[in-house]
Amino acid sequence: MKKTYVTSMPNHIGAFLKASKCFSALGINITRVSYNKAVDSHTLFIDAEGTKEQLEKADTELKKIGYLHSNTNKTSIVLIEFQLRDVPGSVTDILTLINDFNFNISYLSSQENGTDYQLFKMGLYVEDFDKITEFIKEAEKLCKVRVIDYNSSEKIYDNSIFYNAYVTGLSQIMGLSEDISRELLVHVNLAMQTLDEQGLSPYRTFDSISKFAELLGTSKGEAFSPRISTHKISENTEITLIEPPCGSNTMIIRSNDKYLFVDSGYACYREEMLKIFRNIIPDFENVKKTILVTHADVDHCGLLPLFDEIIAGAKTALCLKNEFIGKDGYREENPLHKPYINICKALTSYTPVNPDKITVLWNNIEELKEPLTQVGFFDFEELHFEVYEGKGGHLPGEIVLIDYRNHIAITGDIYINIKGLTREQAEYNQYAPILMTSVDTDPALCALERNAVMQRLGVGKWQIFGAHGFKKDYSVSF
Repeated sequence: MKKTYVTSMPNHIGAFLKASKCFSALGINITRVSYNKAVDSHTLFIDAEGTKEQLEKADTELKKIGYLHSNTNKTSIVLIEFQLRDVPGSVTDILTLINDFNFNISYLSSQENGTDYQLFKMGLYVEDFDKITEFIKEAEKLCKVRVIDYNSSEKIYDNSIFYNAYVTGLSQIMGLSEDISRELLVHVNLAMQTLDEQGLSPYRTFDSISKFAELLGTSKGEAFSPRISTHKISENTEITLIEPPCGSNTMIIRSNDKYLFVDSGYACYREEMLKIFRNIIPDFENVKKTILVTHADVDHCGLLPLFDEIIAGAKTALCLKNEFIGKDGYREENPLHKPYINICKALTSYTPVNPDKITVLWNNIEELKEPLTQVGFFDFEELHFEVYEGKGGHLPGEIVLIDYRNHIAITGDIYINIKGLTREQAEYNQYAPILMTSVDTDPALCALERNAVMQRLGVGKWQIFGAHGFKKDYSVSF
């Protein structure tokens, strides 16, 4: 059994030795350690492996010596810039005010700039945000004051509680539970460690993660405003396309008064999407809910637990099953990508679906030789699809469905209508690759797959439904 300990240890000689002796005495093996004093001078992450009983004893022993990280500590750092006159003693009044409020200074920086003013940047430990609000009001009586968002700066100014402050901010944006926040804390550290081992600066990456979370959070509730359109396919068949600002589209195919969903977007929009489903489908709660999944990315599979039956190819089914039993999915199999996918799953409240719901269709071809290979057929009422599997340019198991009689193609992420993105979708696509590790696993191969899709469309006027952006109208002539 494995467990990650987030320990808060004193910054002195022998602190890690004390924790190591605790694990060693219990026969527990330490499999990973992460500590970076430049980022956080107290927090140390330890991955340990042992029996359930051994790890429970370790919990007790680490609590006794005060090493276990406490999520009840809501302390954070506020970085404030004071514009002071460049004269002797100008900073004294501000320092006196800080002393009156009993704030500690964690960071201090100032330098003359050839003007009559100096910009003093100070990092202040804050436990009570009502108190800091009062402080700023008093400080503004003395000089101009600006609160700086540490995510937008080039450096992390707090070197003692970064992880907790950063994760607390993300959790507040998304309304995450304490359990999910603790899990997120570990994934954030893994991302930091991965970047550090590659010799890469973490600041831009972590800024992008923050912006990604902000986009997700600001689109929830009443602010959730997907573009919804309906497209006639035949006399008794139509497709409703739901395009959320973040994540994949969801298609609802109605044919002969029966319904089929295609892809499902992020789990964090569960309630918002359910409201839309109920408006579109009469008696939604009582109809059998079937969904087809084009591939196993987190932004396509977030709502799968809502459905009674999930139709998928063999590779997609295997990926979903592995996630359910605690193994890595396709994206996480690359250790460089794993932390970011896990951050995305935590932020969007992703829950693996029970594989008992999955119906596997089509032939499983282990090694596909062509960019696009036909693997079978799929019928739904008036629709008759030929099913093609991509070679994995975007993700292993990706599929494309083409109905030659009705001239429609469902292309997942292999082909999307870039020009048909809304402003919100385009902004989301700027930051999504940071957490999705890349839009495509192999961009060159995916380009070949896109070309293969277009070559397979026969003469006539086509409606192409990608998993992001609006429907694409496309004509093929003789």
